[in-house]
Amino acid sequence: MSDTMTPAMPGPGDTAPDFALPRDGGEEVRLSAHHGAPVVLYFYPRDDTSGCTRQAQGFTARGADFEVLGARVLGVSKDSVAKHEKFRDKYALEVTLLSDAESDVCERYGVWVEKKMYGKTFMGIERTTFLIDAAGRVARVWRKVKVPGHAEEVLDAVRAL
Repeated sequence: MSDTMTPAMPGPGDTAPDFALPRDGGEEVRLSAHHGAPVVLYFYPRDDTSGCTRQAQGFTARGADFEVLGARVLGVSKDSVAKHEKFRDKYALEVTLLSDAESDVCERYGVWVEKKMYGKTFMGIERTTFLIDAAGRVARVWRKVKVPGHAEEVLDAVRAL
């Protein structure tokens, strides 16, 4: 898919696009297999960077709270499964990390975008979180996520479902 043809980001009320991606540990995760329970689907730029590490640690720290509510937390980046495993092990992360190496899922969710840093333009993942309800519909979207307090805000939204 060309950069100019990235589909619109799904919004509240839309059916969340289904996908199957490899995860840390080697299994495949299919979004539709989680219908009947809420899913927190967060897209992040890269393993083992400061913001991405703090975000994954925040979701890990609240993992038991998400579990009590029946919610599954899935993190997606373009990093390989092997890189995800190193990241998971280095920080004792308990969120499921999915590899979208070809950026197909990132494109379908509208998070593969043009970014600018230090005067350079490049394609990358916009830090975005989707809360998907038990029926497989997008309940809420957080774009351009700021990490501090984000896991708590998402947890509050899961509680409100």
